[in-house]
Amino acid sequence: MLRRDFLSGAFALTMAASRNALSAPPDASKNILQYGADPGGKKFSTTSIQRAIDDTFKAGGGTVLLPSGTFLSGRIDLKSHVTLHLDEGCTLLGSTSLEDYEGSDGAHAHERHLIFAIDTEEVAIAGGGRIDGQGPSFWESSDKPPLPADEQWRAVASHDLKPKSSGRPSPMLYFVNCRGLRIEDVQIQNSPGRALNAFNCDNILIQRISVKNPVNGPNTDGIDLTGCQHAVVSNCTVETGDDAICLKSLNPYGGEPRLTKDIRVTNCTLTTCCNGFKIGTESEGGFEDITFFNSTVQNADVPFKDRVISGIALEVVDGGWIDGVTITGIQMQRTRAPIFIHMGVRQHLRENHGLRNLHLQDIQASDALMASSITGLPGTYAHDISLSDIHVSAVLPSRPDWVGQPVPEKPTQYPEAWMFGMLPASGLFARHVRNLRLSRVSLNADPREQRPTIIFDDVIGAAISEFSSTPISGKTPVVQLANCRDIRIEDSAAPNGVSTFVAVEGAGSAGIVLTGDDLRNAHKPFETSGGADKHAVTLTGNSSSPE
Repeated sequence: MLRRDFLSGAFALTMAASRNALSAPPDASKNILQYGADPGGKKFSTTSIQRAIDDTFKAGGGTVLLPSGTFLSGRIDLKSHVTLHLDEGCTLLGSTSLEDYEGSDGAHAHERHLIFAIDTEEVAIAGGGRIDGQGPSFWESSDKPPLPADEQWRAVASHDLKPKSSGRPSPMLYFVNCRGLRIEDVQIQNSPGRALNAFNCDNILIQRISVKNPVNGPNTDGIDLTGCQHAVVSNCTVETGDDAICLKSLNPYGGEPRLTKDIRVTNCTLTTCCNGFKIGTESEGGFEDITFFNSTVQNADVPFKDRVISGIALEVVDGGWIDGVTITGIQMQRTRAPIFIHMGVRQHLRENHGLRNLHLQDIQASDALMASSITGLPGTYAHDISLSDIHVSAVLPSRPDWVGQPVPEKPTQYPEAWMFGMLPASGLFARHVRNLRLSRVSLNADPREQRPTIIFDDVIGAAISEFSSTPISGKTPVVQLANCRDIRIEDSAAPNGVSTFVAVEGAGSAGIVLTGDDLRNAHKPFETSGGADKHAVTLTGNSSSPE
């Protein structure tokens, strides 16, 4: 069975299970107009909406209807077995005053949210209406000076603004310890902070929603799932100023963070000036059985600072672990770095700490600016990672100062694709990695590119097959290996006119095999330097003879 067929079947089963878990509430409906709500948006409707929710809850559950109109509101608390239904033409408009977002009782009373639910069962927000948080009312200029023109590849549009010192409601929609959460068809826009956050929730179905925040909105994540299990996010569109879809593992209320597990994200379109699909940065606990497939991460032809930083960002930096991620069928356009995989040590390490069992397949990325990267830690390797059917084209011309630029470790720094500066590889940089597999990977760069296409540093056990690259100017090798062991490159072709196909350096290099490769276009199949023994490289069955 093809992997995509398997994933589609698994998704269908998960969707069915989610629908079963979210059983329909009793047949009861209460219209907020009956409670005195103002559809003209001039008077607050908070009390009317809350009374309708409370009465529906007391009656055993049902639907609270928000009809066509504009309803100005502060914080409302959803209750078990209640569906908040926003008719098409309805706008739930968040207040611009902070005091309107505080609750009335409980440990979370002084948290600021527009819609909040805690310890509930089977709650839902549905309908074709709109939720508008009036986010720009809570922001002001950050007064940060702009980066120079030649460094705009690492600028971020949302860094131009910051939250006002008085604060803001965030997350706008927040669900804590909920079992059976359904959000569908609604439009969420202008969030003052994070738009939608589920924390320690189970059996989640989020489908056909749109999130649209200004690209310069600070910390306006689209959909965040923290410590959640058994979740499906499908057919959603996210345009925002921070991470579009982000999975996290932490517990700000104390105690051990909950495992984030069994998450399916599919058929989504993501646009942002930060990261498209991301795991982390908050990664105190674990992430297991995560799938992202058949989706698009894209930008229009906008300035660099408005573009996606990483189409896919998998980060474990707070002592937790990532174990079991499958990503397939992703189209990217104008993302800065297609893939960013990184380990760090910002906090103490847990027993299962690590980054392992990642499988990325069928990814097409055009108009990239930066190389993809996979970076573990010295002595703590990211391992068992496969990239297959990956096709990337980069468009940013190389600069001489990028060639051979050293790459610092930075284990405690906030992770982002540009954290090491512009990498000395044009396509892929990998360091401190074990058991890495690349198959049917093509990495194309600007015709003036002078950097190696691939650089491996302290990589142990790697197989590269059916790899292709555009030509490289000057004497730069296509593949550069530093202190790497047990590397096999097969069924690959040297691009036309290159000086050297593979350069091997470092006394720790050993077991490098080139087999079945077409090396006729390379002046030299390989070279060694920096203490590497020429016997570290074996040529067999290639279309050119060794020197």
